Amino acid sequence: MDQNTIEDGKTLGLVAYLTLFGTLIAFFMNKDKRNPFTAFHIRQGLGLGLLYIIIGFGITAFDSWMITYSFWIFFSVLFLYGIFGAVSGKLNKIPVLGDFFQNLFKSIGQ
Repeated sequence: MDQNTIEDGKTLGLVAYLTLFGTLIAFFMNKDKRNPFTAFHIRQGLGLGLLYIIIGFGITAFDSWMITYSFWIFFSVLFLYGIFGAVSGKLNKIPVLGDFFQNLFKSIGQ
């Protein structure tokens, strides 16, 4: 991937991590250009967003602020990791789950 592709995709790569609405915006704006850097971060952002919602529903069953804060901190760190990767122009996969997200959503961006 060349530097121009990365520079063109940084903004939408960042937007992909800003809630699921941001992921949808980045997805539809990337449909015409088909930037592989942006597509990578869309897959990572979509996976994190969906996992956040799924696990969040399970967390609500516990009536504990300690569990809730731990959940928020964990996902905040993962989202920040992805955001910093997008801003710095790197293809940082989310630890442990990044490969799974890339395989699960491999049709996005092709």
